[in-house]
Amino acid sequence: MADPEAVLVVDPSGFPKKGDHSCGVARQWCGRLGKVDNCQVGVFLAYVTARGYAPLDHRLYLPQDWAADRKRRQKCQVPKEVTFQESWRIGLDLIERAGADLPWGWVAGDDAFGRVTAFRAALRQRHWRYVLDVPANTLIRDLEEPPAPGRRRPPWRRVDVWAKAQPPSRWHKVERGDGAKGPKRVWALEARVQTKDEGGRVGPEERVVVIRTIDGAARTWYTVSNAPAEVPLARVARVQGYRHGIEEVLPAGKGEVGLGQYEVRSWVGWHHHMTLSLLALWFLILEKGRVGKKNPSVDGAADAGGVRPAVAARAAEPGADRRGSQPGLTAHGRSADLPLVHRHQEVSPAAGAARRIKRLQ
Repeated sequence: MADPEAVLVVDPSGFPKKGDHSCGVARQWCGRLGKVDNCQVGVFLAYVTARGYAPLDHRLYLPQDWAADRKRRQKCQVPKEVTFQESWRIGLDLIERAGADLPWGWVAGDDAFGRVTAFRAALRQRHWRYVLDVPANTLIRDLEEPPAPGRRRPPWRRVDVWAKAQPPSRWHKVERGDGAKGPKRVWALEARVQTKDEGGRVGPEERVVVIRTIDGAARTWYTVSNAPAEVPLARVARVQGYRHGIEEVLPAGKGEVGLGQYEVRSWVGWHHHMTLSLLALWFLILEKGRVGKKNPSVDGAADAGGVRPAVAARAAEPGADRRGSQPGLTAHGRSADLPLVHRHQEVSPAAGAARRIKRLQ
């Protein structure tokens, strides 16, 4: 799958929990439940290209009160060097660690990360190209728009309000990958803009790209990118489509290899379980690629980004507005159920993975 234009996608994922003894458990946003509830949250990194996707790395998010509680830290075996980090800082660490050994060209993520101006600034400082979703209420100033009479600069507006006000001539039909019925086309709108950070300070120039589906359910994504002007609009739209690859990695992990089925409470236990589960998922991805070359009809439709799902998800996490205590978590859409690699009788995810591995051996 190695590709110099590959996309590193960072994403948080919640794991519902009862009680308050599991490491990092707290009332925070849980995408699986679609609400703020008692859960653990992990930050995950995936590698996505036109040829597929692969899980790369993970780390447990440790809320601030947990990080400051010495007794709970000792009981859950949290290493001394682990301190409180916002989810975007964890994501940055994962990218630096995994990206050093891989060819890649882009960073992508949902608005849990895109809304954080400090995260975007850190990516720019490292000269990394990004395409990050932002919330619909993000304030932008269109630098290509002439100012109103008596004003020196264009007005600030919500990005969704700005997009609705644009004439049809500014929208372009672009392709961003292959789907089950041919090339996947979307409408895309772009402009040179500035945004404001959390303190109201005006940021540097960026590209805002609004992407709207043409067929099927009407969906709109608002993204910002630091890609230079010579990068075609279609390329930016395709990278944003690849972001949804991680929304298939995580449901596939939870549905096929028991990523969310564990009864461990310690920091070490959580990371051991995630590592082994993602290794099992990687094994299935490799086998799917090997078998798929001989019989390409096994798999179903490609997703919006042209990335063919490796394994199935029992159910995708519902999308809703992010709320709660965890910094930087906002709206978060999830893809629909994916086609199964092998048709089989309904069994538990762990048992199903074990049966498939045994058959393959």
